[in-house]
Amino acid sequence: MSSDKKSSGAGKFALGAAIGTAVGVVAGILTAPKSGKETRQDVARKAREVKKAAGDKAGEAKAFAGEKVRDAKKFFGQKKEELDDKIDSKLDD
Repeated sequence: MSSDKKSSGAGKFALGAAIGTAVGVVAGILTAPKSGKETRQDVARKAREVKKAAGDKAGEAKAFAGEKVRDAKKFFGQKKEELDDKIDSKLDD
């Protein structure tokens, strides 16, 4: 399996886990025997936690994408140089 497919699968799994966690937390909060005010405070606190976690994951994804773009530029730059060298050597013949 290629690393792109592994990365894609890991990303889908992480997204599914995050969604499942969020749904579980909301269900737990809404079914807990608390007052409305306490429940709203819990929901607000969890929303802030989820927002922070999402921001952290977005930052990680941005860094990962940037790394892959740099790798691709380097790879294609090398291939271009190799191709240029081959073309030049054929033209010199």
